[in-house]
Amino acid sequence: MKGLILAGGAGTRLRPITHTSAKQLVPVANKPILFYGLEDMASAGIVDIGIIVGDTRDEIMAAVGDGSRWGVRVTYIPQDAPLGLAHCVLIAQEFLGNDDFVMYLGDNLLQQGLTEFTERFAAARAGDSPQPPSAQILLAHVADPRQFGVAEVAPDGGVVRLVEKPADPPSDLALVGVYLFDATIHEAVRSIAPSARGELEITDAIQWLLDHGHRVRHEVLRGWWLDTGKKDPLLESNRRILETIDARIDGKVDELSTIEGRVVIESGAEIISSRIRGPVIIGENTRVVNSYVGPFTSIASGCEIRDSELDHSVVLDESRICGIAGIADSLIGRWVEVSRSGRRPRGVRLMLGDHSNVDLE
Repeated sequence: MKGLILAGGAGTRLRPITHTSAKQLVPVANKPILFYGLEDMASAGIVDIGIIVGDTRDEIMAAVGDGSRWGVRVTYIPQDAPLGLAHCVLIAQEFLGNDDFVMYLGDNLLQQGLTEFTERFAAARAGDSPQPPSAQILLAHVADPRQFGVAEVAPDGGVVRLVEKPADPPSDLALVGVYLFDATIHEAVRSIAPSARGELEITDAIQWLLDHGHRVRHEVLRGWWLDTGKKDPLLESNRRILETIDARIDGKVDELSTIEGRVVIESGAEIISSRIRGPVIIGENTRVVNSYVGPFTSIASGCEIRDSELDHSVVLDESRICGIAGIADSLIGRWVEVSRSGRRPRGVRLMLGDHSNVDLE
């Protein structure tokens, strides 16, 4: 099988293909989101991975490289415009050939891995059924299925139809963003028309399979699933991953500091006159001075936290927080400085990027 990783937003070997953008490099527990998907694929025995890249391809390629750190081979497939998930399959056909493959949305985080999911698809296709499945989808029960692609499932477990963001959902079973396909999907993506938003929808391609008599299996997700495309789900992902870490101190902690619970302090980091209450991870070469870092916080490499307090937050590389108390439930990007100038008149002075969200009390 081969594999395809896409970001939301993009025997037989199983190949992964990934459509990804820079947001997949945002870290959860100090590891880029994209890396979790790559690790899951490698654990499932997937060796050939295609990554579909857009205008942030240089960042993705620099971070992932040739895939050798995971024991896989990575092929980069450029997509000139975000024209839909089915379009990713369309442009990846040369890479995929006639192999079965897994398609995985690169900004998803799943508690369950891919190994059993892919093994059951392979077993179903190799079994004695007169109609082996051409596809297998992963579904999850959701509170508001109107926000998702939704599956209608027959009493015998077969998938009947898929509906994208329905006003009247046929079930509460939403598409999670992990798919398995055989080569029949290539005919499907060539046969469908763009949707109203101008994209080739993977739900339409799977519906084409159903309409043409192909069998589509489904499984219901075990454990949690989070789409990390927005701040709150990303913080929740960070919390869930941090709950699984083992304490480790590779950096320096002075005698005036206290470390409580599961805390990872990476090489080159320094904790000075501070209290760290886990689960927390402090990245390489970060300095925490006279500060409090509370539970479910990840601070990336090269940061400085001085005279400040924060918890349940994610701080990206090379950022500086100085003299600020009460930071909570926050996502702070790279090369950010948050400080008090002491100048009068007192006021809030901001320089914010696109799609920023500021909550002031």
